[in-house]
Amino acid sequence: MNWKRALKDNIATVGELKRQFEMTEEQEQKVSQVVEKFPMSIPHYYLSLIDKGDKNDPIRRMCVPSGYEEDLSGSFDTSGEYDNTVIDGLQHKYKQTALILSTSNCAMYCRHCFRKRLVGVSDDEVAKNIGLMTDYIKEHKEINNVLISGGDSFMLNNQRIEDYLRILTEIEHIDFIRFGTRTPVVLPERITGDPELLEILQRYGEKKQIIVATQFNHRRELTRDAREAVGALLRRNIPVLNQAVLLKGVNDSEKELGLLLKELTAAGIKPYYVFQCRPVKGVKSHFQVPFKKAYQIVEGAKAMQNGIGKSFRYCLSHVTGKIEILGIEGDRLYLKYHEAKDEKDYGRIFAYKIGEDTSWIEDDFVLN
Repeated sequence: MNWKRALKDNIATVGELKRQFEMTEEQEQKVSQVVEKFPMSIPHYYLSLIDKGDKNDPIRRMCVPSGYEEDLSGSFDTSGEYDNTVIDGLQHKYKQTALILSTSNCAMYCRHCFRKRLVGVSDDEVAKNIGLMTDYIKEHKEINNVLISGGDSFMLNNQRIEDYLRILTEIEHIDFIRFGTRTPVVLPERITGDPELLEILQRYGEKKQIIVATQFNHRRELTRDAREAVGALLRRNIPVLNQAVLLKGVNDSEKELGLLLKELTAAGIKPYYVFQCRPVKGVKSHFQVPFKKAYQIVEGAKAMQNGIGKSFRYCLSHVTGKIEILGIEGDRLYLKYHEAKDEKDYGRIFAYKIGEDTSWIEDDFVLN
């Protein structure tokens, strides 16, 4: 398939990167050190979206390694994924949702990835036994939806995708199945160039609702090719939801985030979440935006939207749950549990004291 050939040509070495961008010897050395820890893989399609004359180009920032990634402050597991793993590759943090880490591969290794410990590095945490996972889901009837993630779930071959769908669509208490994939953004050919994948999704979508959750972070990612990939899914009754991440140097202005949200709704993509960037090792210092600035950006962007565009939630994924950011008053950040690991916290509203540079809630904070 064309998309598989395209993947083989991804920019994956510093030598290949040097042929695309001017680099000093110092820059080359820094990038080489970073790539040893956190692999690089950039499709030529996505590379073509970069303005090479702009060293601060937001598209470049999301895909080209930077020396900032050598800062290993923060955590590799910011939402407690290890603690929520019930079987290799299967997490059960929230009562109704099972999350499957189906692969450690991605079409592109995003520099802001919150699973930098995993993608392109290790298969230790990915699913190994579909049968064991299926038995667990069948036994836990409170689970009504499954998120197939990774890595990127659309990096699975079509047979594997069909295996998951064949099994999961037969479980009576499953209402819908989500695929977490950034291929509409970074490699739309995976969808538009693969009629078999679309046929599989459509066929099993007649049994259970299938949803694609993706991540557009900048309006320049919404190219004609990307819109065609989204349109191909929508025409097969597969809704497409967007989970943007607020990223310094990418979409950290009211205008940029606002225009992204407007163009998403125009393309038929529902803005689902805007996430606070996590304090991940190799990401924290490079991409996080402090809450005080971030909240103003999100509210300003929201003011630019129609009703559908305003329907997203501004959240952070914490070890204790998915927490919605409601507002700021002085040095108080007001929050509400949108999802909670401990059921007694569902819907709970609380305040958290912040400073000018506070960008995250500590793991051991005390509710007040």
